[in-house]
Amino acid sequence: MEILWFLIAMCMLAAVIGPVLRRRGAGIRLARPGSPDAADPDNYGFLRQEQLDVRLPGPDQDLLDVLDVVQRTQDWRAAAQLLAGTPKEGELRWQRVQAFAGAASLELQQQPGTGGAWLRAWRAESPKDAGGAQVHAEFLVQQAWRSSAAGTDDFRIILEEARSVCAGAALLAPGDPVPYIVDLAVARGLGDSQEQFDQLWAKVIDRAPNHMGAHLAALHYLCEKWHGSREEADHFATTAAARAPQGSLLAALPLFAVYEHLPELNLVSGFYQSAVVTKAVEGALYAVHSARPDDPMLAHVRHLLVMFLVRSERWAEAMNQLVHVDGHVGALPWTHNSDPAAEYTVYRALAVAGYEANGGSPATLPH
Repeated sequence: MEILWFLIAMCMLAAVIGPVLRRRGAGIRLARPGSPDAADPDNYGFLRQEQLDVRLPGPDQDLLDVLDVVQRTQDWRAAAQLLAGTPKEGELRWQRVQAFAGAASLELQQQPGTGGAWLRAWRAESPKDAGGAQVHAEFLVQQAWRSSAAGTDDFRIILEEARSVCAGAALLAPGDPVPYIVDLAVARGLGDSQEQFDQLWAKVIDRAPNHMGAHLAALHYLCEKWHGSREEADHFATTAAARAPQGSLLAALPLFAVYEHLPELNLVSGFYQSAVVTKAVEGALYAVHSARPDDPMLAHVRHLLVMFLVRSERWAEAMNQLVHVDGHVGALPWTHNSDPAAEYTVYRALAVAGYEANGGSPATLPH
């Protein structure tokens, strides 16, 4: 019986990954490393796996410089100064708050009891600093998800504390949407009712109606695996996309809704060429082409497009996205894997192989 189940599982696995590993009629084959027929990502100027930065979705040199100073000296003042100079209305402040919180959380994981001491000092020495309060709230959220199982007492205790810190952060900066965006993750973890969620969401959009990061946080709550349904998530995403102003990346939100509801086991080889996926991909491509080149959320959309374009066997389009994001992999879908850099490089290698199998080369790839 065990052998029968093993054979069934292997057949199902082959059905899932087969279309990704070969191009129908185009002749993609896996080549041995070192083979003259092997596609080499190095030929395109892509970084090696060990050089990829897993902390950020895209470049933010100011943030990286400050993080280096803070972690090397354990002095929080540079972080406070950077956040104080980051506009509260845009996406960049939210991303930087997440990055500082993530750095402190990872430090604490690596050095229990002592890691992240700079954040504790920040809160103790400057309790009225709005940036410090926001980083503290997001730190607690990340700690809850990182250190406890959802639904446990420890998980709820940490999130309840995060909610309290969110409330304090909101009082320190009344017009800033970040404390309420952090609270959206708390609402998801604590299982707030739809009415409670709607009240919180109203506070977010009153301050930042076109905030992409906020919409992604709300989408997570509305997904089927949390407190909504596929239909609710799709409606939320398509409505936001339809109302998005010209140049807004909200037009890509339906692709994130599709991603959140991907079947765990897909036995239909043409799923990624289906009308639903194709429409969402086209919307995301339109958003990318229309967005400002310096939009902080642009890299997030490009990374997700890479996965869908590779799965859809749209190799040239996948390569066009890769040349813009290569070097940073701190974004979905890679961060859902325990080794984001490894996951990313698998898809990158598939894109390169598919591109070359269809006549592409470094010389034909626009940069």
